[in-house]
Amino acid sequence: MIVFGLSRAIKKAKKNAIIAELKVYSPKYGDLLKGRDPFEILRAYERAGAIGISYITDPKYFRGSFEFLKTLCRETELPVLRKDFIATKEEVEKTAEAGASAVLLITRLLREQLPEFVDFAKEHGLDTLVEVHSEEELGIALQTDSTMIGINNRDIGKLELDDGNVSLTEKLAPLIPKRYVKVSESGIVGTEDLRRALKHTDAALIGTALMRAPNPEEFLRELVEVEV
Repeated sequence: MIVFGLSRAIKKAKKNAIIAELKVYSPKYGDLLKGRDPFEILRAYERAGAIGISYITDPKYFRGSFEFLKTLCRETELPVLRKDFIATKEEVEKTAEAGASAVLLITRLLREQLPEFVDFAKEHGLDTLVEVHSEEELGIALQTDSTMIGINNRDIGKLELDDGNVSLTEKLAPLIPKRYVKVSESGIVGTEDLRRALKHTDAALIGTALMRAPNPEEFLRELVEVEV
């Protein structure tokens, strides 16, 4: 298991730190895989310089699979972030056992349980990406010892059907102390969005835009290497 591998990789990044999401389905755009081999996309992400890989295991809305996560963790040396609507400590333990490096913990979902879940995940060797979407949620997140705080530019309650953009990152990121690794999540569709996000954060998590690109490897390489 890589211990705190994702946050460490972000801190050591010499180029733009992009967590590339291997995303098979979007509630907004439908099937994103379109018959492609997900491991070919994984290799493309690796070649293009992704700092880590994100994967959504939720089966209901995103058609993910926990079994695929386990295979993914074996297939790459990059740190893997498990995204899901984690609500039990058993799921945190399963994430660690699968070989993932990090787990997403959603402030809106866990509320007052959040600090306890962060500590539990870290005890199991997992980086924690605590997700927020408002100043109120950020106030809760800042009471934790998380390694990372992620600003989701989209509202998870609307399941990506809103038009979130990096303006939320610009608003919230300056309020986050330097001890946290800051990540801008979702709503980043091109280099201009990325520039705006990385002025205030250490990394960006990008999924839909990469999966919909005609050439994901070429597009990711452009994002990794563009001057910001």
